[in-house]
Amino acid sequence: MGIEHRRLGNHGAYVSNLSLGTMNFGWYTSREEAFAIMDRALELGINFFDTADVYGRKIECGLTEEIIGQWFAQGGGRRDAVILATKVHNPMSRKANLPEANSDRGGVSAYKIRKHCEGSLSRLQTDHIDIYQMHHIDRGCPWDETWGAFHALIQQGKVVYVGSSNFAGWDIATACQEASRRHMTGLVSEQSIYHLDNRAIELEVIPACRHYGLGLIPWSPLSGGLLGGALEKVETGRRSNPEFIARVKAKREQLEAYEDLCREIGQPPGEVALAWLLHNPVVSAPIIGPRTMEQLESAVRATEIRLDESVLERLDQIFPGPGGEAPEAYAW
Repeated sequence: MGIEHRRLGNHGAYVSNLSLGTMNFGWYTSREEAFAIMDRALELGINFFDTADVYGRKIECGLTEEIIGQWFAQGGGRRDAVILATKVHNPMSRKANLPEANSDRGGVSAYKIRKHCEGSLSRLQTDHIDIYQMHHIDRGCPWDETWGAFHALIQQGKVVYVGSSNFAGWDIATACQEASRRHMTGLVSEQSIYHLDNRAIELEVIPACRHYGLGLIPWSPLSGGLLGGALEKVETGRRSNPEFIARVKAKREQLEAYEDLCREIGQPPGEVALAWLLHNPVVSAPIIGPRTMEQLESAVRATEIRLDESVLERLDQIFPGPGGEAPEAYAW
């Protein structure tokens, strides 16, 4: 397979089968390292970059977008080569700003969507966002208002597509039906937590994505490192965080079976976890969040791995999912 470009769900845009997640930029990864990672990602064929207005919040909300904008500003065709996705919903306080009731809480009101879009565009040093994603559902805000705001941004050329993140299956269905009533394209993608050890979205989110033609963009594909060779990292002291150690202890039996299987097939655990996601035809692009260049290169190697049916069956035995799709998973 390798890095290839596929349509985003049933929509026209082509995106790479890995999405470069940027959450670590400015926090764990310096500006210079982030620039090098983004340059290398383009060289490898990754054209799909994901960020959010709140990334960098350990230092300053918006810092990650600023770093990406500074990278774009170097020129050389960088912005034109990237399908850029960012997000709106979460509280977005900035040190230079006075307290403000809308920005300081979550939501997707028309006011907040317009205001935060302008902020993202400024920090990203671009005139448009390719995929503007709702970072979470806002069930208290009417769809008339939310879709009206996105429609205005699309008409102004500031947004091309709208996506969702962390939506339930019925939220996806509602959003798409409400958009259809307004003769709008609706959602083109859903970004959900999905990995071998958390397969809950197989019940209803994945069927909803398939039905409405959304591309699925899994986040945390390695479960925060749990699927990336956790046992060895704990035993060698490379991961000594007490919370991580507790997670490994709770999952030790599964992780032993998983890492044994990975050794048997001669592939690193983290790359196997990514390869498993890429076997699902609904998945457009798992989000990788490399802190280092080596992690980027490792993720790209995962696109070359083919898992045969026997390996896939053993992975299902080690990490059983919810039993299929709803309602067949729990009813007749």
